[in-house]
Amino acid sequence: SAPAGPRANGHARPEEPRKAKARPRREKQQQQQQHSFTHRLLVATLKGHSSPVTCLDFSSNGKYLASCSEDRTVRLWSTRDLAGREHRCLRANVGLDHAELVRLSPDSRAFIVWLANAETIRVYKMTKKDDGSFTFTASSGDFPKKHKAPVINIGIAETGKFIMTASSDTTILIWSPKGEVLSSINTNQMNNAYATVSPCGRFVASCGFTPDVKVWEVCFGKNGEFREVTRAFELKGHTAGVHSFSFSNDSRRMATVSKDGTWKFWDTDVEYKKQQDPYLLLTGQCSVPEPRLIALSPDGRAVAVAGGTDIAVYNTRRGEEEERLQGVHGHGITDLGRPGAGVFGGAGDGTCPK
Repeated sequence: SAPAGPRANGHARPEEPRKAKARPRREKQQQQQQHSFTHRLLVATLKGHSSPVTCLDFSSNGKYLASCSEDRTVRLWSTRDLAGREHRCLRANVGLDHAELVRLSPDSRAFIVWLANAETIRVYKMTKKDDGSFTFTASSGDFPKKHKAPVINIGIAETGKFIMTASSDTTILIWSPKGEVLSSINTNQMNNAYATVSPCGRFVASCGFTPDVKVWEVCFGKNGEFREVTRAFELKGHTAGVHSFSFSNDSRRMATVSKDGTWKFWDTDVEYKKQQDPYLLLTGQCSVPEPRLIALSPDGRAVAVAGGTDIAVYNTRRGEEEERLQGVHGHGITDLGRPGAGVFGGAGDGTCPK
């Protein structure tokens, strides 16, 4: 389903036995056509990609969704059309390569991708064609290659001041929007399983082999010049490595999911500069098999945990399971996103149920 390698759409891929030869394309297509998912909460299934979807990203205002695929395209969908019969999108072609990861800029008029073969960042900007319609055009010159291990995630700060890339070793790089490395972070977690930029644009965080999540603040001066990256705080409490984590929209709450079979809900609205630690608010038991992905709702009131092809939704007040979505995709779920108050599941089978 997803491309071979140490990452699965922003998350380190668990160790798996070497896969047999790929099935013929026709058999893959037949399998995709056979799978169907229905649920009272399902708003739409976005179809258009002809190969596995590798990544999803919602704009910060929730109006747009970007998806990238092994079919060498990136598509920008309007969430306003989700309830309708037709789902229009802007399509950008990725020449001689495909995007493994995509992230929208704060104003949704540009996006960045991580190229699978070139192993670098490419920037696409919205341009107006002669007929008045819009398209996305690649900027001249990709970012320089700096990582020594496969990249597992990328991000753009909501402030627009920096871009983050994280690889599966212990490296996180902070870049200027023009492609200059501002800082390099060694997470000291043996390996990175996941890393991201907080919605407020102030922090970057990572998790991995160790049972904690580390958070850093990316500091800029009054005139917008980069100053430094400093350690902010850590989330400690799991008894095994952390697979993934998620911020609320205001970055005051976080949720984590671990190999120990639990998810945890944290209060991160603390005075970390005075050495105050985050507060553990709740520990919940995961009810899906092999839980690996987690998404916290923007308001912090609900959390979704995905494992295999299933998603479980819990409230963060008591940790009770509110909803179970089974067999969402024909293949394992590779990404979770959360626009507005909804939870979005994306997988490597060419479709995007919402």
